[in-house]
Amino acid sequence: MEDGVDLAVVGGGVVGCAIAAEASARGLSVALLEREPGLGRGGTARNSGVLHSGLYYRPGSVAATACVRGQALCYELAAALGVPHRRTGKLVVAHDDAELEALDALLANAAASGARDVERVTGGRAAQLEPAMRQPLGALWCPHTGIIDAPALASALAARAARGGALVAVGAAVLGAAPSAGGTRLDTGRGPILAAQVVNSAGLGAPAIAALLGDEAPTLWPCRGDWYALRAQRPPARLVYPVRAAGQTGLGVHVCLDLGGGVRLGPDARFTADADLGTPPPSTLLDAFRAAGERLLGPLPPGALRWDGAGVRPRLRGPDDPGPVEFRIERGRSGALHLFGVESPGLTAAPALAELVLQRIVA
Repeated sequence: MEDGVDLAVVGGGVVGCAIAAEASARGLSVALLEREPGLGRGGTARNSGVLHSGLYYRPGSVAATACVRGQALCYELAAALGVPHRRTGKLVVAHDDAELEALDALLANAAASGARDVERVTGGRAAQLEPAMRQPLGALWCPHTGIIDAPALASALAARAARGGALVAVGAAVLGAAPSAGGTRLDTGRGPILAAQVVNSAGLGAPAIAALLGDEAPTLWPCRGDWYALRAQRPPARLVYPVRAAGQTGLGVHVCLDLGGGVRLGPDARFTADADLGTPPPSTLLDAFRAAGERLLGPLPPGALRWDGAGVRPRLRGPDDPGPVEFRIERGRSGALHLFGVESPGLTAAPALAELVLQRIVA
Protein backbone atom coordinates (compact mmCIF):
# COMPACT_ATOMS: atom_id res chain seq x y z
CA MET A 1 0.00 0.00 0.00
CA GLU A 2 2.99 2.35 0.34
CA ASP A 3 3.70 2.34 -3.39
CA GLY A 4 2.32 5.15 -5.53
CA VAL A 5 -0.31 4.62 -8.21
CA ASP A 6 -1.65 6.63 -11.10
CA LEU A 7 -5.22 6.36 -9.81
CA ALA A 8 -6.93 5.52 -6.54
CA VAL A 9 -10.63 4.63 -6.82
CA VAL A 10 -12.50 5.00 -3.54
CA GLY A 11 -15.52 2.71 -3.39
CA GLY A 12 -15.76 -0.94 -4.41
CA GLY A 13 -19.33 -1.00 -5.64
CA VAL A 14 -20.10 -1.85 -9.25
CA VAL A 15 -19.31 1.69 -10.46
CA GLY A 16 -15.95 1.83 -8.69
CA CYS A 17 -15.07 -1.64 -9.96
CA ALA A 18 -15.97 -0.59 -13.51
CA ILE A 19 -13.75 2.49 -13.23
CA ALA A 20 -10.85 0.41 -11.90
CA ALA A 21 -11.23 -2.13 -14.72
CA GLU A 22 -11.37 0.58 -17.39
CA ALA A 23 -8.35 2.42 -15.98
CA SER A 24 -6.34 -0.78 -15.70
CA ALA A 25 -7.21 -1.70 -19.29
CA ARG A 26 -5.83 1.68 -20.39
CA GLY A 27 -2.49 0.97 -18.76
CA LEU A 28 -2.84 3.00 -15.58
CA SER A 29 -1.62 1.67 -12.25
CA VAL A 30 -4.70 1.50 -10.03
CA ALA A 31 -5.66 0.97 -6.39
CA LEU A 32 -9.30 0.11 -5.72
CA LEU A 33 -10.14 0.91 -2.09
CA GLU A 34 -13.23 -0.54 -0.39
CA ARG A 35 -14.00 0.00 3.29
CA GLU A 36 -16.11 -3.16 3.68
CA PRO A 37 -14.51 -6.62 4.00
CA GLY A 38 -15.75 -7.49 0.50
CA LEU A 39 -16.68 -5.82 -2.77
CA GLY A 40 -20.20 -4.82 -3.77
CA ARG A 41 -21.68 -5.04 -0.27
CA GLY A 42 -23.38 -1.63 -0.23
CA GLY A 43 -25.89 -0.39 -2.77
CA THR A 44 -24.69 -2.96 -5.31
CA ALA A 45 -25.77 -5.85 -3.08
CA ARG A 46 -29.22 -4.34 -2.57
CA ASN A 47 -29.77 -3.48 -6.21
CA SER A 48 -32.73 -4.79 -8.19
CA GLY A 49 -30.31 -6.06 -10.81
CA VAL A 50 -32.31 -4.48 -13.64
CA LEU A 51 -30.47 -3.40 -16.79
CA HIS A 52 -32.56 -0.38 -17.73
CA SER A 53 -33.27 0.87 -21.24
CA GLY A 54 -33.24 4.61 -20.47
CA LEU A 55 -36.88 5.71 -20.47
CA TYR A 56 -37.06 8.12 -17.57
CA TYR A 57 -34.07 10.46 -17.60
CA ARG A 58 -33.58 13.93 -19.06
CA PRO A 59 -32.41 13.55 -22.68
CA GLY A 60 -28.76 14.54 -22.96
CA SER A 61 -28.10 14.19 -19.23
CA VAL A 62 -25.31 12.01 -17.87
CA ALA A 63 -27.91 9.62 -16.46
CA ALA A 64 -29.66 9.23 -19.82
CA THR A 65 -26.60 8.86 -22.04
CA ALA A 66 -24.73 6.59 -19.62
CA CYS A 67 -27.79 4.38 -19.14
CA VAL A 68 -28.33 3.80 -22.86
CA ARG A 69 -24.67 3.11 -23.61
CA GLY A 70 -24.16 1.24 -20.36
CA GLN A 71 -26.92 -1.25 -21.07
CA ALA A 72 -25.21 -2.42 -24.26
CA LEU A 73 -21.83 -2.53 -22.50
CA CYS A 74 -23.25 -4.52 -19.57
CA TYR A 75 -24.53 -7.24 -21.90
CA GLU A 76 -21.14 -7.37 -23.65
CA LEU A 77 -19.28 -7.56 -20.32
CA ALA A 78 -21.65 -10.17 -18.90
CA ALA A 79 -21.08 -12.41 -21.92
CA ALA A 80 -17.30 -11.89 -21.89
CA LEU A 81 -16.86 -12.33 -18.13
CA GLY A 82 -19.39 -15.10 -17.52
CA VAL A 83 -21.70 -13.01 -15.33
CA PRO A 84 -25.22 -14.47 -14.97
CA HIS A 85 -27.83 -12.36 -16.75
CA ARG A 86 -31.06 -12.65 -18.74
CA ARG A 87 -32.72 -10.36 -21.27
CA THR A 88 -36.26 -10.59 -19.92
CA GLY A 89 -37.87 -7.55 -21.51
CA LYS A 90 -40.02 -5.07 -19.62
CA LEU A 91 -43.59 -3.75 -19.91
CA VAL A 92 -44.67 -0.34 -18.60
CA VAL A 93 -48.44 -0.63 -18.33
CA ALA A 94 -51.29 1.89 -18.36
CA HIS A 95 -54.73 1.18 -16.88
CA ASP A 96 -56.60 4.44 -17.52
CA ASP A 97 -56.69 7.31 -20.02
CA ALA A 98 -54.41 9.57 -17.97
CA GLU A 99 -51.81 6.81 -17.79
CA LEU A 100 -52.08 6.28 -21.55
CA GLU A 101 -51.20 9.95 -22.07
CA ALA A 102 -48.28 9.60 -19.66
CA LEU A 103 -47.20 6.52 -21.59
CA ASP A 104 -46.98 8.55 -24.82
CA ALA A 105 -44.89 11.20 -23.05
CA LEU A 106 -42.59 8.49 -21.69
CA LEU A 107 -42.19 7.01 -25.18
CA ALA A 108 -41.23 10.43 -26.54
CA ASN A 109 -38.69 10.90 -23.75
CA ALA A 110 -37.24 7.45 -24.40
CA ALA A 111 -36.86 8.21 -28.10
CA ALA A 112 -35.18 11.55 -27.36
CA SER A 113 -32.76 9.76 -25.02
CA GLY A 114 -31.80 7.15 -27.60
CA ALA A 115 -33.42 4.16 -25.86
CA ARG A 116 -33.32 1.19 -28.24
CA ASP A 117 -36.38 -0.44 -29.81
CA VAL A 118 -38.97 0.78 -27.29
CA GLU A 119 -42.43 0.48 -28.78
CA ARG A 120 -46.05 1.22 -27.90
CA VAL A 121 -48.20 -1.91 -27.84
CA THR A 122 -51.89 -2.54 -27.28
CA GLY A 123 -53.25 -4.04 -24.12
CA GLY A 124 -53.89 -7.28 -25.97
CA ARG A 125 -50.33 -7.48 -27.24
CA ALA A 126 -49.03 -6.72 -23.75
CA ALA A 127 -51.12 -9.56 -22.35
CA GLN A 128 -49.63 -11.91 -24.95
CA LEU A 129 -46.13 -10.87 -23.92
CA GLU A 130 -46.95 -11.38 -20.22
CA PRO A 131 -50.02 -13.54 -19.60
CA ALA A 132 -49.49 -13.54 -15.83
CA MET A 133 -50.35 -9.86 -15.43
CA ARG A 134 -53.65 -8.00 -15.40
CA GLN A 135 -54.38 -6.86 -18.96
CA PRO A 136 -53.74 -3.11 -19.34
CA LEU A 137 -55.22 -0.62 -21.80
CA GLY A 138 -51.79 -0.18 -23.38
CA ALA A 139 -48.11 -0.53 -22.63
CA LEU A 140 -44.56 0.22 -23.64
CA TRP A 141 -42.50 -2.81 -24.55
CA CYS A 142 -38.76 -2.59 -23.85
CA PRO A 143 -37.21 -5.75 -25.34
CA HIS A 144 -33.63 -5.03 -24.22
CA THR A 145 -34.34 -4.52 -20.52
CA GLY A 146 -33.05 -7.43 -18.47
CA ILE A 147 -31.57 -8.57 -15.18
CA ILE A 148 -28.00 -9.28 -14.05
CA ASP A 149 -26.23 -10.51 -10.93
CA ALA A 150 -24.95 -7.12 -9.75
CA PRO A 151 -22.46 -8.34 -7.08
CA ALA A 152 -21.09 -10.89 -9.56
CA LEU A 153 -20.59 -8.13 -12.13
CA ALA A 154 -18.72 -6.01 -9.56
CA SER A 155 -16.48 -8.95 -8.63
CA ALA A 156 -15.81 -9.81 -12.28
CA LEU A 157 -14.85 -6.21 -13.07
CA ALA A 158 -12.53 -6.08 -10.04
CA ALA A 159 -10.94 -9.35 -11.13
CA ARG A 160 -10.40 -7.90 -14.61
CA ALA A 161 -8.74 -4.86 -13.01
CA ALA A 162 -6.53 -7.13 -10.88
CA ARG A 163 -5.47 -9.12 -13.93
CA GLY A 164 -4.34 -5.81 -15.39
CA GLY A 165 -2.17 -5.16 -12.34
CA ALA A 166 -4.57 -3.22 -10.12
CA LEU A 167 -4.36 -3.46 -6.35
CA VAL A 168 -7.78 -4.41 -4.98
CA ALA A 169 -7.90 -3.66 -1.24
CA VAL A 170 -10.90 -4.44 0.97
CA GLY A 171 -11.09 -3.29 4.57
CA ALA A 172 -9.36 -0.16 3.28
CA ALA A 173 -11.57 2.65 4.55
CA VAL A 174 -10.14 6.07 3.73
CA LEU A 175 -9.46 7.73 7.08
CA GLY A 176 -7.60 10.84 5.97
CA ALA A 177 -6.17 12.62 2.95
CA ALA A 178 -3.52 15.24 2.38
CA PRO A 179 -1.77 16.82 -0.62
CA SER A 180 1.63 15.31 -1.28
CA ALA A 181 4.37 15.61 -3.86
CA GLY A 182 3.05 13.91 -6.94
CA GLY A 183 -0.59 13.76 -5.89
CA THR A 184 -2.63 12.90 -2.80
CA ARG A 185 -1.71 10.75 0.17
CA LEU A 186 -4.63 8.64 1.34
CA ASP A 187 -4.48 7.11 4.81
CA THR A 188 -6.53 3.92 4.83
CA GLY A 189 -7.34 1.03 7.09
CA ARG A 190 -4.73 -0.97 5.17
CA GLY A 191 -2.02 1.71 5.31
CA PRO A 192 -1.13 4.84 3.31
CA ILE A 193 -1.07 5.10 -0.46
CA LEU A 194 0.03 7.92 -2.78
CA ALA A 195 -2.17 8.51 -5.81
CA ALA A 196 -1.52 10.89 -8.68
CA GLN A 197 -5.30 11.12 -9.14
CA VAL A 198 -8.30 10.16 -7.00
CA VAL A 199 -11.82 9.17 -8.06
CA ASN A 200 -14.47 9.24 -5.36
CA SER A 201 -17.15 6.64 -6.11
CA ALA A 202 -18.27 5.98 -2.56
CA GLY A 203 -22.05 6.22 -3.04
CA LEU A 204 -23.76 7.51 0.09
CA GLY A 205 -20.30 8.04 1.57
CA ALA A 206 -19.10 10.26 -1.28
CA PRO A 207 -19.68 13.57 0.59
CA ALA A 208 -17.63 12.31 3.55
CA ILE A 209 -14.76 11.35 1.24
CA ALA A 210 -14.98 14.74 -0.45
CA ALA A 211 -14.73 16.42 2.95
CA LEU A 212 -11.59 14.44 3.81
CA LEU A 213 -10.06 15.70 0.58
CA GLY A 214 -11.07 19.28 1.41
CA ASP A 215 -13.69 19.47 -1.35
CA GLU A 216 -17.29 20.66 -1.29
CA ALA A 217 -20.12 18.22 -1.87
CA PRO A 218 -23.87 18.45 -2.42
CA THR A 219 -26.36 17.09 0.08
CA LEU A 220 -27.33 13.52 -0.61
CA TRP A 221 -30.80 12.53 0.57
CA PRO A 222 -31.08 8.91 1.80
CA CYS A 223 -34.13 7.41 0.12
CA ARG A 224 -35.17 3.99 1.35
CA GLY A 225 -36.79 1.39 -0.84
CA ASP A 226 -38.34 -1.82 0.52
CA TRP A 227 -38.92 -5.14 -1.21
CA TYR A 228 -41.54 -7.83 -0.73
CA ALA A 229 -41.08 -11.35 -2.05
CA LEU A 230 -44.11 -12.56 -3.99
CA ARG A 231 -45.33 -16.13 -3.97
CA ALA A 232 -47.23 -16.47 -7.23
CA GLN A 233 -49.02 -19.52 -8.65
CA ARG A 234 -48.23 -18.20 -12.11
CA PRO A 235 -44.93 -16.31 -11.92
CA PRO A 236 -44.47 -13.63 -14.57
CA ALA A 237 -41.57 -13.93 -17.01
CA ARG A 238 -41.26 -10.20 -17.77
CA LEU A 239 -40.56 -7.15 -15.66
CA VAL A 240 -43.81 -5.19 -15.20
CA TYR A 241 -43.78 -1.51 -14.21
CA PRO A 242 -46.56 1.00 -13.65
CA VAL A 243 -46.53 4.39 -15.32
CA ARG A 244 -44.55 6.78 -13.11
CA ALA A 245 -47.05 9.15 -11.54
CA ALA A 246 -46.40 12.90 -11.77
CA GLY A 247 -44.47 14.09 -8.73
CA GLN A 248 -43.59 10.55 -7.66
CA THR A 249 -40.12 10.09 -6.16
CA GLY A 250 -39.40 6.65 -7.62
CA LEU A 251 -40.72 4.62 -10.52
CA GLY A 252 -43.52 3.06 -8.50
CA VAL A 253 -43.70 -0.43 -7.01
CA HIS A 254 -43.08 -2.87 -9.83
CA VAL A 255 -42.70 -6.57 -10.54
CA CYS A 256 -39.05 -7.56 -10.51
CA LEU A 257 -37.47 -10.95 -11.22
CA ASP A 258 -34.28 -12.60 -10.05
CA LEU A 259 -32.04 -15.08 -11.81
CA GLY A 260 -33.12 -17.88 -9.48
CA GLY A 261 -36.74 -17.65 -10.59
CA GLY A 262 -37.96 -15.54 -7.67
CA VAL A 263 -40.41 -12.66 -7.99
CA ARG A 264 -40.40 -9.48 -5.89
CA LEU A 265 -42.46 -6.32 -5.65
CA GLY A 266 -40.68 -3.04 -5.08
CA PRO A 267 -38.92 -0.96 -4.34
CA ASP A 268 -40.95 1.98 -3.11
CA ALA A 269 -39.17 5.28 -2.35
CA ARG A 270 -39.35 7.00 1.04
CA PHE A 271 -36.96 9.64 2.35
CA THR A 272 -35.67 8.57 5.74
CA ALA A 273 -32.79 9.17 8.11
CA ASP A 274 -33.05 5.59 9.38
CA ALA A 275 -30.00 3.73 8.14
CA ASP A 276 -30.94 0.43 9.85
CA LEU A 277 -31.91 -1.59 6.80
CA GLY A 278 -32.43 -4.68 8.92
CA THR A 279 -35.52 -3.13 10.50
CA PRO A 280 -38.78 -4.11 8.77
CA PRO A 281 -41.04 -1.25 7.67
CA PRO A 282 -44.35 -0.41 9.35
CA SER A 283 -46.95 -3.13 8.89
CA THR A 284 -49.12 -0.66 6.97
CA LEU A 285 -46.65 -0.81 4.08
CA LEU A 286 -47.77 -4.36 3.32
CA ASP A 287 -51.23 -3.07 2.38
CA ALA A 288 -49.74 -0.48 0.05
CA PHE A 289 -47.60 -3.12 -1.66
CA ARG A 290 -50.54 -5.48 -1.99
CA ALA A 291 -52.61 -2.75 -3.67
CA ALA A 292 -49.74 -1.90 -6.04
CA GLY A 293 -49.17 -5.56 -6.87
CA GLU A 294 -52.85 -6.24 -7.54
CA ARG A 295 -53.05 -3.24 -9.87
CA LEU A 296 -50.34 -4.87 -11.97
CA LEU A 297 -51.09 -8.59 -11.57
CA GLY A 298 -54.67 -8.91 -10.40
CA PRO A 299 -55.84 -10.41 -7.06
CA LEU A 300 -53.14 -11.85 -4.81
CA PRO A 301 -53.92 -14.67 -2.35
CA PRO A 302 -53.54 -14.13 1.41
CA GLY A 303 -49.96 -14.49 2.56
CA ALA A 304 -48.56 -13.93 -0.93
CA LEU A 305 -46.19 -11.15 0.21
CA ARG A 306 -43.27 -11.32 2.64
CA TRP A 307 -40.87 -8.48 3.47
CA ASP A 308 -37.57 -9.16 1.72
CA GLY A 309 -35.18 -6.39 2.74
CA ALA A 310 -34.45 -2.80 1.81
CA GLY A 311 -31.84 -0.53 0.28
CA VAL A 312 -31.03 3.18 0.28
CA ARG A 313 -30.51 5.42 -2.74
CA PRO A 314 -28.13 8.42 -2.54
CA ARG A 315 -30.48 10.96 -4.12
CA LEU A 316 -29.42 14.43 -5.20
CA ARG A 317 -33.05 15.58 -5.19
CA GLY A 318 -34.82 15.93 -1.86
CA PRO A 319 -38.46 15.42 -0.85
CA ASP A 320 -39.54 18.72 -2.43
CA ASP A 321 -37.86 18.07 -5.77
CA PRO A 322 -39.30 15.00 -7.53
CA GLY A 323 -37.52 15.66 -10.83
CA PRO A 324 -35.69 13.01 -12.84
CA VAL A 325 -32.56 11.28 -11.57
CA GLU A 326 -29.34 13.18 -12.22
CA PHE A 327 -25.72 12.10 -11.81
CA ARG A 328 -22.98 14.61 -11.09
CA ILE A 329 -19.31 14.13 -12.01
CA GLU A 330 -17.34 17.03 -10.54
CA ARG A 331 -13.69 17.89 -10.02
CA GLY A 332 -12.92 19.31 -6.59
CA ARG A 333 -10.31 21.87 -5.59
CA SER A 334 -8.11 18.96 -4.51
CA GLY A 335 -8.07 17.68 -8.08
CA ALA A 336 -10.13 14.62 -7.17
CA LEU A 337 -13.03 13.60 -9.39
CA HIS A 338 -16.26 13.00 -7.47
CA LEU A 339 -19.35 11.01 -8.48
CA PHE A 340 -22.43 12.24 -6.63
CA GLY A 341 -25.99 10.91 -6.71
CA VAL A 342 -25.28 7.70 -8.62
CA GLU A 343 -28.44 5.76 -7.85
CA SER A 344 -30.59 3.73 -10.26
CA PRO A 345 -29.75 3.38 -13.16
CA GLY A 346 -26.19 3.39 -11.77
CA LEU A 347 -25.76 -0.38 -12.22
CA THR A 348 -26.72 -0.16 -15.89
CA ALA A 349 -24.65 2.99 -16.40
CA ALA A 350 -21.53 1.71 -14.59
CA PRO A 351 -19.33 0.81 -17.59
CA ALA A 352 -20.35 3.98 -19.46
CA LEU A 353 -19.65 6.10 -16.36
CA ALA A 354 -16.21 4.46 -16.26
CA GLU A 355 -15.58 5.65 -19.82
CA LEU A 356 -16.67 9.19 -18.91
CA VAL A 357 -14.43 9.24 -15.85
CA LEU A 358 -11.41 8.05 -17.82
CA GLN A 359 -12.05 10.72 -20.44
CA ARG A 360 -11.87 13.30 -17.66
CA ILE A 361 -8.76 11.75 -16.13
CA VAL A 362 -6.69 11.59 -19.30
CA ALA A 363 -7.86 14.97 -20.59
